[in-house]
Amino acid sequence: MNLSLYSVQAFVVLDTEGNRVLAKYYRSKSHPQGESKDLVSLKEQKAFEKGLWQKTKKPGGDIILYDSHLVVYKHSLDLILYFIAGPTENELMLSYALSSFTDALTMLLRNSLEKRGVLENLDLVLLCLDETIDDGIIVDTDPAAIASRVSRPRPDTTEIVINEQTIMSAYQTVKEKMQQRIGQL
Repeated sequence: MNLSLYSVQAFVVLDTEGNRVLAKYYRSKSHPQGESKDLVSLKEQKAFEKGLWQKTKKPGGDIILYDSHLVVYKHSLDLILYFIAGPTENELMLSYALSSFTDALTMLLRNSLEKRGVLENLDLVLLCLDETIDDGIIVDTDPAAIASRVSRPRPDTTEIVINEQTIMSAYQTVKEKMQQRIGQL
C-alpha cells in the first residue's frame, strides 16, 4: 500500500498531433522509494509520450493504465493534458486534481485553454502547475484559490498624471505650508 504523499510522477501537455507542448517529470531524491530510474532520459520520455498519445488521441476516456502507469487525462480544444502516476495511486484524487488544474487554467486564460494561449502564457501555466503540484505532491485542489494566487495583479485604474500643472500646484502647497510654519515662529 502506498502511503506516500508523492503521487504524481509527471505532467504532460501534448497537442493534437502528439507533439510535446509542455512536460514536467517529478521524482525527487527525498521520495521514500528513492529516485526512479523510469522515464529519466529524453528519449524514453518522448517514446512514452508518443505511445500515450496513440492510446488517448480520441476523446472519450479520462483514465487509463498505460505501460504500468496510471494516466488521467483531459482533452481541450487542441491540447491533451495528462497527470501520470504509479499504478497504485488513487485515480479519483488524480482526476480531481487535474480537473482543478484545468479549471484554474481556464480562469487564468479567460476560457481559452488552447495551444496558443498556453504557449503565450507559459509563465502562468507553470505557476498554476506549481500551485497545484509541488515535486509530485498534490498541494491544492481549489481552482479559485489556485487562480487567485497565480493571477497577475490588476493594473491600477486610477492613473496619476504628472504634468507641469500638478508640479506647480505641489510647489505652491509646500511654499504656503512653509510660510505658515515660519509665521508661527
